[in-house]
Amino acid sequence: MAKRENLRNIAIIAHVDHGKTTLVNEMLKQSDTLDMRTELGDRALDTNDIEKERGITILAKNTAVHVGDKQINILDTPGHADFGGEVERIMGMVDGVLLVVDAFEGTMPQTRFVLKKAFEQNLTPIVVVNKVDRPGARPEEVVDEVLDLFIELGADEDQLDFPVIYASAMNGTSSYDPDIQTQEHTMTPIFDTVFKTIPAPEDTSDKPLQFQVALLDYNDFVGRIGIGRVFNGKIKIGDQVSVMKLDGSQHNFRVTKLFGYLGLDRVDIQEAEAGDLIAVSGMDEISVGETVVSPDHPEALPILRIDEPTLQMTFRTNDSPFAGREGKFVTARQLEDRLMRELHTDVSLRVESTDEAGAWLVSGRGELHLSILIENLRREGFELQVSRPEVIFRNIDGVDSEPFEAVQIDTPDEYTGSVIDSLAQRKGEMQNMESTGNGTTRLEFLVPSRGLIGYATEFLSLTRGYGIYNHTFEKYAPVVKNWEPGRRNGALVSINQGATTTYAIMGVEDRGTMFVHPGTEVYEGMVVGMNSRDNDISVNVTKAKNMTNVRSSNKDQTASIKTPRDMTLEESLEFLNEDEYAEVTPENVRIRKQILNTSEREKAAKRRKASRQG
Repeated sequence: MAKRENLRNIAIIAHVDHGKTTLVNEMLKQSDTLDMRTELGDRALDTNDIEKERGITILAKNTAVHVGDKQINILDTPGHADFGGEVERIMGMVDGVLLVVDAFEGTMPQTRFVLKKAFEQNLTPIVVVNKVDRPGARPEEVVDEVLDLFIELGADEDQLDFPVIYASAMNGTSSYDPDIQTQEHTMTPIFDTVFKTIPAPEDTSDKPLQFQVALLDYNDFVGRIGIGRVFNGKIKIGDQVSVMKLDGSQHNFRVTKLFGYLGLDRVDIQEAEAGDLIAVSGMDEISVGETVVSPDHPEALPILRIDEPTLQMTFRTNDSPFAGREGKFVTARQLEDRLMRELHTDVSLRVESTDEAGAWLVSGRGELHLSILIENLRREGFELQVSRPEVIFRNIDGVDSEPFEAVQIDTPDEYTGSVIDSLAQRKGEMQNMESTGNGTTRLEFLVPSRGLIGYATEFLSLTRGYGIYNHTFEKYAPVVKNWEPGRRNGALVSINQGATTTYAIMGVEDRGTMFVHPGTEVYEGMVVGMNSRDNDISVNVTKAKNMTNVRSSNKDQTASIKTPRDMTLEESLEFLNEDEYAEVTPENVRIRKQILNTSEREKAAKRRKASRQG
């Protein structure tokens, strides 16, 4: 079979923050792709504001580099397990992977996660040991770790014979030798190895058309855009084609636009052939996994598997006393339209109506997946309220099951005991423990997902911010019985509406940790801090000091309070209890009780307690 020798399709995979997006940047800079005028920022592929701030890739990105008269199509994949569905589908579009591993950290949980997906598709690997200039880098040991991981994941002999390139993406250098002195300012070793090692796509342009959609994009001008690979045949603008729907039905449409990729741009093209990675528009309802075929030969490719959601939350319109003050979009209709629009491009998301007006059940792949959706909504000007995240239970072969996650932790030795104890309380089972030298220990656990809700914040305080915590979805397993995780501390709840005062906060702060600064507007039922004990306390944080004409003997002592804790969106979601909502607006994230009235809430709490004891 003839091959398209001048073309290669690769995915670039790595653990979060091991430098894959920076590496793609350098490959773009040092290829014959961009004209000299193009200015590339750091990580030019991370276009979304949240991606830039957090230094993570959320959405898969396509780019293509030209090396002389040859082209490499590169898919930059998310490293985080919440976006695992995308990773899996991308693997079906390419013929090989560039595995980027940090020369200091070595293989990490998400390295394992993305590599496992690559081996399931039988892809050819190239290993790039990145950050060789980092202090403490140990490139040769890391290559041994990678080899052990390959063996553990069942790589075949060809895959075990992987080429290794040593690089510093930040400096734009690479070499075939682990010795840092051999680094040169070039990406040629990577380009050469890709063309030598990764198989070229087969040229099956003479067969009937088969193009499969692996990712979705959307814009207001052309509607839904299906991104995928032409597996067989050719496709050009104006063609009448059929789409084989997931439900088995068949719809005809005319191709109105085709896009290819060059550098950072999506460019209009007239036609594409077998082996090309392209985007197609013209069909409103095209979905991931569907195949576009020639109407004379309607033969679908195997349907792509999409990871099922494991976590759900209720999204609802904001009905707090401060509703409508800060957002542009506050009505139920606006929120519903926006959630439905998100379904155009995010196939791992589910949105269902509930019995209650203005409330929807939103299911996703994990805390990060849902919190990024909420963050996007608030940045666009939406106000909403969300409930505590809950895991999705399933009945598998007659057994009630819940999701479990593989957790890997690197912690300074002195905190090992506290970390093990904290995960044991969350029903974690230790799988492995080893000293990694330099006074750190690596721990591996299997933990029910519901035990990890809210764990990140606890972990940071346990390890004084020095620990590294990673988790990836592992499997569904039988439900852990007679155990209800949740926050161990109660809340400090405001009993009235107004602005907080330093005097009032001073009177309350001994009870726990405050979340509000002096001068903050609060309302009855709003959570203003965390109690150091396990019960909720109603407090007055708006009380002003009574003025008298008696001079105080300690008049010159200025009132000072402990610095309150500023809660991020993630921390607020993790903090929530079952009777609370997070009120999210473009300017604030507030935690509030579902029942705002103090006496009504206390009655409801008594009823709940009685029904549990009953």
